[in-house]
Amino acid sequence: MDSAISDPPRHRTPLAHSAETGLKIVVVGGFGVGKTTLVRSVSEIRPLNTEEVMTQAGIGVDEPACVTTKTTTTVAFDFGRISLNDRMVLYLFGAPGQERFWFLWDRLFSGTLGAVVLVDTRRMSDSWYAIDRLEHHRTPFVVAVNRFDGDHPSFPLEEIRQALALDARVPLIDCDARVRASGKQVLITLVDHLQRLARARETTP
Repeated sequence: MDSAISDPPRHRTPLAHSAETGLKIVVVGGFGVGKTTLVRSVSEIRPLNTEEVMTQAGIGVDEPACVTTKTTTTVAFDFGRISLNDRMVLYLFGAPGQERFWFLWDRLFSGTLGAVVLVDTRRMSDSWYAIDRLEHHRTPFVVAVNRFDGDHPSFPLEEIRQALALDARVPLIDCDARVRASGKQVLITLVDHLQRLARARETTP
């Protein structure tokens, strides 16, 4: 999903001198689920994208399935930045979704404090690998259901939780990756989750 709902043009935003904490966040998920769109919609700087046009050589390798309008694909990673407040900055890395690029994921996870798993309810099984790798690395994450045009908005989150076998403590929310406010809420949910986990560790004997 590459299209985005237009927001007012954003000028290049300098990093605040008061910024003290930089958090590395990775956005993962299946092919064409909206990772590039999410990074693009929330970034306060012009995002770095490594998208290339899909060609005939990709037929049978990068199968677009339900995303037949997709014409480009990420071949390395996306990068963006967003300041949550004067002191806290998130550095966003969008991972490629194709199986042939999964070897990059473990490197992207290095130094990552948390992750967002984007889910397309039409292809929920595409999210299993991302969840498995994050659990393997013991990386905290939240799951965001990207509601596409023509998707089933009545599909209950609890059913999605069951289908993904998510722990009850993992936050699960709806979002629209094209809308900046919605994408920002996903990131705020992740930061809140990280803070709760940190407080729990501090109080554990």
